[in-house]
Amino acid sequence: RMINLAELTPYILCSICKGYFIDATTITECLHTFCKSCIVRHFYYSNRCPKCNIVVHQTQPLYNIRLDRQLQDIVYKLVVNLEEREKKQMHDFYKERGLEVPKPAVPQPVPVSRGRPRKVLGSVFRIPPELDISILLEFIGANEGTGNFKPLEKKFVRVSGEATIGHVEKFLRRKMDLDPSCQVDIICGDHLLEHYQTLREIRQAIGESAVQDGLLVLHYGLVVSPVTV
Repeated sequence: RMINLAELTPYILCSICKGYFIDATTITECLHTFCKSCIVRHFYYSNRCPKCNIVVHQTQPLYNIRLDRQLQDIVYKLVVNLEEREKKQMHDFYKERGLEVPKPAVPQPVPVSRGRPRKVLGSVFRIPPELDISILLEFIGANEGTGNFKPLEKKFVRVSGEATIGHVEKFLRRKMDLDPSCQVDIICGDHLLEHYQTLREIRQAIGESAVQDGLLVLHYGLVVSPVTV
């Protein structure tokens, strides 16, 4: 029997943009699917699935998403001219900016024991190897009478081991919009850290006591200097 497209629409729509899947991408933890650009943008602000709210990954949720080419092929077959429109929009986008139109990636078949080729789909997003340190920034509160400071919304950060405590302080000041009069103290374990110390040096010097689930744990406190009259 003929099936009305409206019956299938709930299964081929992205719950973020409310449009048909484009580059359908599935979260491996809960198997919910979204447009690739939608879910990558969402994970910039949150590490939870937009649909079921499950924690996808504590620090790098982009590790746990995969392209679903079979589902995307189904969407393109069901929705007339959708694939052609998307290709044209992408072509126009790059041409307007004088850029070379990227060629679609083709998964390479690999041999298996029975001699039948099998497609292997890699992660959609790869972390550069130079970003080798994951840190957890924990807020230890401000002294009494120094105002109400809110902790970072995104406290998991991946950076280069060559980054210094000075870089971490600048990151905190920018994200929390701190006044120059506010002093930022950053602590690892029982050690008050200096601006010149690198994260790699700190991890090596303090050892496993500074690490929790593979994360270098840094605590930060804020002190506002009293106003002189």
